Amino acid sequence: MRLNRTQWASVTAVALAVLFAGGAVTVASADRDDAPRTPTAQSADAGFARDMAVHHQQAVEMSFVVRDRTKDEEVRRLAYDIANTQANQRGMMLGWLDLWGLPKVQSGVPPMTWMGMGTDLGGEDGELMPGMATRAEIEQLREASGREAEVLYLKLMTEHHKGGVHMAQGCVERCAPGVERDLAQGMVDAQESEIRLMADMLKARGA
Repeated sequence: MRLNRTQWASVTAVALAVLFAGGAVTVASADRDDAPRTPTAQSADAGFARDMAVHHQQAVEMSFVVRDRTKDEEVRRLAYDIANTQANQRGMMLGWLDLWGLPKVQSGVPPMTWMGMGTDLGGEDGELMPGMATRAEIEQLREASGREAEVLYLKLMTEHHKGGVHMAQGCVERCAPGVERDLAQGMVDAQESEIRLMADMLKARGA
């Protein structure tokens, strides 16, 4: 049977529609393959969120302690900035774990395992992450006052920041591209800047 022009145009339109529909399905499938996947409990993304939330909590604690142990406005302002920033970041990371449906604490897994460091941690205070103060050091900060408290806080926080930078850099290298890796890079930049500031503050206090 021969087709007239109208019939031929209709057949051609249907054929093209089928081809375009097939292409759309292929593209959609490709988009799904490339879409971000929810991190697993063992991923660098989840490990960083869990460990840095704990790391940040201690920085917030020390900052609140020194705020009440000195009247020096420069140190109090720095402590407020660190406490405010890290409390907000901690909330973000815990929120991500909730969003991913992952536990905030992973029993039986040492901290920093996602960086290949879990078995290297230990000491009298258990599995402390790099830069974290011991219980004895925090108690010493609670008992200090004035210049002694300022110097001790600046020294403890400098080491705390160095450990934080190390961990954040690990996320920059291992976490999936996205907001978490961007946050980690922001931590590296901000805490390195604060390390330089604290070095100047220690020097000004003869320490």
